[in-house]
Amino acid sequence: MDSGMAPAIEKLPADFMHQPYELYARLREDGPPREIIMPHGVKVWMVTRYDDVRAILTDQRISKDGRRVNEMFARHSGASEVPGPTYDNELCAHMLNSDPPRHERLRRLVGKAFTVRRVELLRPRVSQIVDELLDRMAGRPVVDLVAEYATPLPITVITELLGVPVEDREDFRLWSTTLIGSHHSAEEVEAATAAVIGYAERLIAAKRSAPAEDSPSKDLPREDLPREDLLSAMVQAVDGGDRLTDGELVAMVFLLVAAGHETTMCTLGNAFHSLLRNPDQLALLRARPELLTSTAFDELARYDSGVSLATFRFTTEELSVGGVTIPAGEIVVAAIGSAGRDGKHHPDADQLDLCRQVNGSLAFGLGLHYCVGAQLARLEVELAVGRLLARYPTVRLAVPPEGLAWKSSNLMHGLAALPVLLFG
Repeated sequence: MDSGMAPAIEKLPADFMHQPYELYARLREDGPPREIIMPHGVKVWMVTRYDDVRAILTDQRISKDGRRVNEMFARHSGASEVPGPTYDNELCAHMLNSDPPRHERLRRLVGKAFTVRRVELLRPRVSQIVDELLDRMAGRPVVDLVAEYATPLPITVITELLGVPVEDREDFRLWSTTLIGSHHSAEEVEAATAAVIGYAERLIAAKRSAPAEDSPSKDLPREDLPREDLLSAMVQAVDGGDRLTDGELVAMVFLLVAAGHETTMCTLGNAFHSLLRNPDQLALLRARPELLTSTAFDELARYDSGVSLATFRFTTEELSVGGVTIPAGEIVVAAIGSAGRDGKHHPDADQLDLCRQVNGSLAFGLGLHYCVGAQLARLEVELAVGRLLARYPTVRLAVPPEGLAWKSSNLMHGLAALPVLLFG
């Protein structure tokens, strides 16, 4: 072989997200950011070390303009067209995939509706949903915690928060799963995209005509809740005469349902998996449940993040990361899951330690694009984990760990199923 030839660019297998941590450890050991071909054929620069991931998440020379995603995918696949399924550019142009000054405008308007107070006022309702799900498990020794707990909890919470009618919530879950997952056909993705856009447009029109009538929490004391659901609040949000357009609202509905459902579902499923695989830490949490509201949540999110790879970014100019020059116009992927296991930043990173004070967690992003729903995810995980352990203190895996199946995804790391023995 010619020693002057550039090394071949590694292509990741379709199932790399099933067990990503060995790959991440090797890439961190190999060195700084390197070019990788994703399973769908798109070449990216993958960043795996904590300090480099942190730098990427806050570098203003990197764009998140979702309206360019199809163009960038086509350019870096070596094809004239986008490889695999395509996504509606406007559906991608939500707050997470926007740059300043558009991002600040969207975040400011959404922030007027998605407040810390609104999230905290959801605590009684989230507790009620958790208890209802646990009640359904009563008397059944074996249940799938993903299908019967980690999945219905966040989709119920986020669709209630948005004011989506009960009869439409399963459709919304299926659409978002198609758009967030991988290995779906172009026809499936296009159909799900059209369904989300069409449904969201109709829902927004309904909220404009009667914003407070469909409050998902109308059975709870009105004085303890915001007057309207989150979508109605976003429809009405005004900042200096500025409002969200219908197209921006549609994209936000997609973002909040997809992010509020899929990411929390994976985070919650991974939290249970981590605890069940680490019985000493599970026993510690049973003995000290107060850890859930102090250190345990951040440690569980660090140890096995549901968001393993952050959504794609693009360099707008040449930049140096970890001593490597990345040219302008390249796709960059920040490996959140790898940063959480970087032993140079987190000592004994491969050990779960619920008493660990996590320094600089990146599980929900950083900087401009820090997850607007992080507080809601924290609330859901704290209540779901704490109440299940209180109700079923002897819960344990029902199958050997090597028999567990993981979801197929290019970004998310989450279990397809988690069968457990609740008692006996």
